[in-house]
Amino acid sequence: MEQWLPLIFGYLFIFGARVIDMSLDVIRILMLMRDRRVLAAVIGFFEVTVFVLALNEVLKGGLNDPGKVIAYAGGFATGNYIGSLIEERLAMGYLSIQVFPPMDCVNALVEQMRNAGFGITSVSGYGRDGERIILFILIKRKDLNKAMQIINKTDPEIFFNISDAKRIHGGVFPVRKGI
Repeated sequence: MEQWLPLIFGYLFIFGARVIDMSLDVIRILMLMRDRRVLAAVIGFFEVTVFVLALNEVLKGGLNDPGKVIAYAGGFATGNYIGSLIEERLAMGYLSIQVFPPMDCVNALVEQMRNAGFGITSVSGYGRDGERIILFILIKRKDLNKAMQIINKTDPEIFFNISDAKRIHGGVFPVRKGI
């Protein structure tokens, strides 16, 4: 059994290092997308350091051990998944929601969103079925669930789209109570 321990620890090291490396990769890209270049560079330094250590362990003795390749690939896949969970938890940045509610829901939706502290702008438009009101709502990513609950409560069939807002200036955002 003792002869297997270094091999097992080697696989676990490769897997764990790759999970860390790829999780850092996801966070680094998030920082770049949020114009946090210095933080992205620092994260990139640690990311590449861990990557080199993992790759060195894989290449020791050649590529004759399929377990090392499996540990490396498994760590890569798991790291992407964990990185996405971390990114979701951080909920950094802003989102832009465009809502195309039925005319009979517009006032109720606007009122509920404003009561929740969201800034909302309405614009008149014309679609396939005639005049429409388009609502523009810019939110903090961490407030997405709250905004979606309001939209779905108003009308679960409402058409909307959500896109990333890279940079904003000004606006109205809910203030967290108790801070």
